[in-house]
Amino acid sequence: MRAMPPAGFRRRPRATAVAAALSLTVIPTVLVAAGTTPAAADSVGLPVVRSVLAEDDTCVEASEVKARSEPWTMGALGAARARPLSQGAGQTVAVVDTGVGESAPALAGRVTAIGDAGKDCVGHGTFAAGLIAATPGAAGGPAGLAPEARILAVRGADERGGSTVAQVAAGIRTAADEGASVIYVAAALAAGKAELTKAVAYASEKDALVVAPLAPDALPRDAKPAAWYWPAAAPGAIGVTDYGPDGQRPANAPVVGGADLAAPGDAVVSIGPEGSGHFIGYGASFAAAHVAGAAAQVRARHPELSAADTERRLTEAAYPASPPRLDPYAALTAVLTDEKGAVPRTERAEVPPPPAAEPRTRALIAAGVGGGVVLLVAAGAVVIPRGRARNWRPAGS
Repeated sequence: MRAMPPAGFRRRPRATAVAAALSLTVIPTVLVAAGTTPAAADSVGLPVVRSVLAEDDTCVEASEVKARSEPWTMGALGAARARPLSQGAGQTVAVVDTGVGESAPALAGRVTAIGDAGKDCVGHGTFAAGLIAATPGAAGGPAGLAPEARILAVRGADERGGSTVAQVAAGIRTAADEGASVIYVAAALAAGKAELTKAVAYASEKDALVVAPLAPDALPRDAKPAAWYWPAAAPGAIGVTDYGPDGQRPANAPVVGGADLAAPGDAVVSIGPEGSGHFIGYGASFAAAHVAGAAAQVRARHPELSAADTERRLTEAAYPASPPRLDPYAALTAVLTDEKGAVPRTERAEVPPPPAAEPRTRALIAAGVGGGVVLLVAAGAVVIPRGRARNWRPAGS
């Protein structure tokens, strides 16, 4: 069973489709790196980041290729509107993963590593940290939603990327003890319900919000997905699924129900442990990194909010779809109410114009019109329930 909500907190049905007016977010069909189509991403030479290394693989090498434009993910998330309101200043986001490269230029001076977590042989943890907090590049390349947040690197996997229940649980507890306000976990484990549920509860007691992928990025050939993965399914955690530039999930992605939020996770561009080049990645683990970055933005702008209140703001102000889609701007500006069936409204926010050197979201959207724009929801008064009810959890581990 999920943890009881704080006093005075009451879940309500999700808002109707008219809540789309809160942010008017659309997904431009522009490429991550090359400005063409998602399938062309690899043609520009961006190496693919992996989550696990094979026995004969060497550590990831620095990429010599840079993205030439702002990734499609930033337009889909409305980052240009959200970042002027909050960049995560004063927040520490723990990355429980393969490590985070302390020498990554886009994270320079903002990484604190526990033990040997400052080294990242696989590259996955650094890639995720970049989605959370990378400094915007001069050429308009990938940047994190919360570029003023600090990163706490905590090992949640071995040097090759393999994770165990004990490693992930210990990583969550360590991150909470070190004062992280947001804890990003890359792993999605089919076992470990009891131990990982306790670890998430421990983090919640420390007022840390755990964000994790709803399912693994990929499964072995012919393997069937489990009904639930942990720690995403634990009470108090936000379970995140992914979508791509066309607004859909990849055909071969593991299908698991019950997501709290969806965020960009297909054809995502970010940084590596060394050098200033870029990589491309795919999967729900990277969608979860975007949610972790947005959580840092919210906690920086609204420091009075608890971890549970931050979760509520992220999920209830999300763009109405099934599952709801992350909308950082709405999460930062929405005025939530406990009135049943009420539509969140936005507060007035003074947003300074972006610097001339930074690509504008409107330009990206305009570029995508030629290839077609995918609206996130159709107009109508369809009430969409939250991805998971508080007490909807399997009895077995």
